[in-house]
Amino acid sequence: MALDKPYKDIPGTTIFDAEQSRKGYHLNQFCMSLMKADNRVRFKADERAYLDEWPMTEEQKLAVLARDLNRCIAAGGNIYFLAKIGATDGKSFQQMAGSMTGMSEEAYRVMMIAGGRAIEGNRYLGESK
Repeated sequence: MALDKPYKDIPGTTIFDAEQSRKGYHLNQFCMSLMKADNRVRFKADERAYLDEWPMTEEQKLAVLARDLNRCIAAGGNIYFLAKIGATDGKSFQQMAGSMTGMSEEAYRVMMIAGGRAIEGNRYLGESK
């Protein structure tokens, strides 16, 4: 039985808690495997075949193949593990974060330098201004 999670009502936010950790265990272990050069070479040579060596869900595999980091997070991925996929692809963390917001790397950089995204739409449901 899941514990009460008062943080579940933050729009657009997935908290990496124990439940998410269990859900994404194999996805995150796959990501960690990319720390080894031989595994990166094998993955890039045939991504689907390499993913099929891992007991991940089909949704997790498809999210990785699409490089859809938001789907990966929803499927239990942790951004610090998922960064290994970006590094394997030669992407910076900033490029990855930009892709998750639908922004270009430059637009994302400008937004963060200006103080980050606006609070509007990112409050707890029911929280007043």
